[in-house]
Amino acid sequence: MRFRSCLKPVCAALAVWLLVSFCAHAADARSNHFLVYFGTFTGTNSKGIYVSRFDSATGRLSAPALAAQTVNPSFVAIAPDHHLLFSVNETDEFHGQASGAVSAFKLDASSGKLELLNQQPSGGTGPCHVTVDPGGKYVLVANYNSGSVAALPVETDGSLGPASLVIQHHGSSVNRERQAGPHAHCVAMDATHHRVFACDLGLDKVMIYQLNETSGALTPDETPWAELKPGSGPRHITFSPDGRHAYVISEMGGTLTAFACNPEHGALNEIQTVSTLPADFHGKNTAAEVALLPSGKFIYGSNRGDDSIAVFAVDEASGRLSFVERQSSHGKTPRCFAIDPTGQYLIAANQNSDNVVVFHINALTGKLTWTGQSIEVGKPVCVTFVPRETAMP
Repeated sequence: MRFRSCLKPVCAALAVWLLVSFCAHAADARSNHFLVYFGTFTGTNSKGIYVSRFDSATGRLSAPALAAQTVNPSFVAIAPDHHLLFSVNETDEFHGQASGAVSAFKLDASSGKLELLNQQPSGGTGPCHVTVDPGGKYVLVANYNSGSVAALPVETDGSLGPASLVIQHHGSSVNRERQAGPHAHCVAMDATHHRVFACDLGLDKVMIYQLNETSGALTPDETPWAELKPGSGPRHITFSPDGRHAYVISEMGGTLTAFACNPEHGALNEIQTVSTLPADFHGKNTAAEVALLPSGKFIYGSNRGDDSIAVFAVDEASGRLSFVERQSSHGKTPRCFAIDPTGQYLIAANQNSDNVVVFHINALTGKLTWTGQSIEVGKPVCVTFVPRETAMP
């Protein structure tokens, strides 16, 4: 009897240790797993937004499943609380109006499925980019065809209200075929969470606004824009982790431009412009996506035509770039890519070969190595991670 009595506390302690170990293992497993959403152009091979699961411990990307059926969700963004997903619907007509749309979805982290909450007019035609302000109060959208940007309030239930403001850009640039008028191509917010930067391909400018987080108003900043070389066609912008530098990839020029970013005044001052293409490339090419590693040490830009991802090292003090390598995208027309939240992998979406490809990133050199993985997704044009999955794989 005494022997059995002595065993009881030992068994109880062992049970507690096993439970704690199991929970810790489960938490570690969860921390390695992410949901990845793919925006597409819908048609024969695509019906909307697709979702896969990604394991950052192994680099494995699961086969995609349809998360929500919707028209031309060419760009998607996740709310800060990870419970909502917003997408553009890149069309020129919505409910009989000359407008595209923005859709709000409730995100189920367990299944990856999306439940449509509502849609609103985007405030212009051909919406191609969307972002959410860090407070989760407003969705910002760039309308490419009409050359306008808009802010839409997020209601308490996650649905979208009508646009609180639409700003129409005006002007043109040197390429009469592609720059006869404005073409807003992206909207992004800087580290202060108040300035909005809108790349306008048609104007060769990055427009700079202040967002009033109470009213949703956008007003021109103290320095209202930054100009790029005529004919460049600025497409997307990203910021260094400390917010002191910004990088713009230009679609028409096939260039990546580094700017010093003044945190007080918001002004962008050009530091350097480099080509994303090989010196001997003479074919047709349009640059597309740009992204920094979370560490800020390397930056990546995609080429559609050369069908490659260009890699540059970043001097963190000066913001200047130095070429590292150029890696095949293992597909046609890499319109978009994204780096996983751990900074170990880059996932590229090849629009015209209907495939999504996984690369491993060397943290020391920034170089890319194809993992051999390629999954089929019809006309993939956007890759977006949910920062942390709450469900076991």
